[in-house]
Amino acid sequence: MIDFREITKSSKLYNFHSHTQFCDGRASMEQFVTAAIEQGFTHYGFTPHSPVPIASPCNMKAEDVPAYIDEFRRLKNLYGNRISLYLSMEIDYLGPQWGASNNYFASLPLDYRLSSVHFIPSITDSNEMVDVDGNFLSFRKKMGTYFCNDIEAVVRSFYAQSLAMIEAGGFDVVGHFDKIGHNAGHFRMGIEQEPWYVQLVERTFEAIMDHHLIIEINTKALRDHCRTFPNEHFYHLLRRYHAPLLINSDAHYPELINAGREETMSLLATALQPK
Repeated sequence: MIDFREITKSSKLYNFHSHTQFCDGRASMEQFVTAAIEQGFTHYGFTPHSPVPIASPCNMKAEDVPAYIDEFRRLKNLYGNRISLYLSMEIDYLGPQWGASNNYFASLPLDYRLSSVHFIPSITDSNEMVDVDGNFLSFRKKMGTYFCNDIEAVVRSFYAQSLAMIEAGGFDVVGHFDKIGHNAGHFRMGIEQEPWYVQLVERTFEAIMDHHLIIEINTKALRDHCRTFPNEHFYHLLRRYHAPLLINSDAHYPELINAGREETMSLLATALQPK
């Protein structure tokens, strides 16, 4: 496994969560590499949304994985003396049948594994997995179609999936572990401060620590939505547990690979000060 602690001690300019032409990113891998070098990054990891055994326009196709690996090797040979590059995936957890612990991912030459929850089972049809990670307009439609507008059930399902993902293991970094809070907060203002919601976050955080995983501080939504994942409200948990962290931009555009980093580092510096 990569020594993330050493990397974060020696460098502020790293990113281990990004998406390119192999999934829903908006530029080629090479464009991301050259942008990272131009901005002085020392370490950069690629994490296309993993193949999944269900229809998804955001996830890479299994048949494209060899081309992804070949392109990574080409770029590492070409630019490896200027930046440290890493091969990875953002592996979706769909339940016992699919996740980072699946033998398929063990067969790939990944340098590390980042795992996230984007899909939860529909209330109206438990055999159907629904992506709850998109924009709020899409989420609001899905709430009526798949979840009977029961936002508490959706949130509980998301965190149940997260806990099951953590228990199943097979990965190193937890991606945006409270991402559901963004859409849920738009659907019902203040939901992230409700005691039952806070308890779910704390339980998930404790599970992450118990399994010695790394928590991603995801800066993707900071510019447009003034929040990170996890929400700044929960930074006190980072201090309480001395949690190992990575600050990642979840970049889909080369110009955003450093988005929100300085602001987040400032927020963390304040939150992590001893009380």
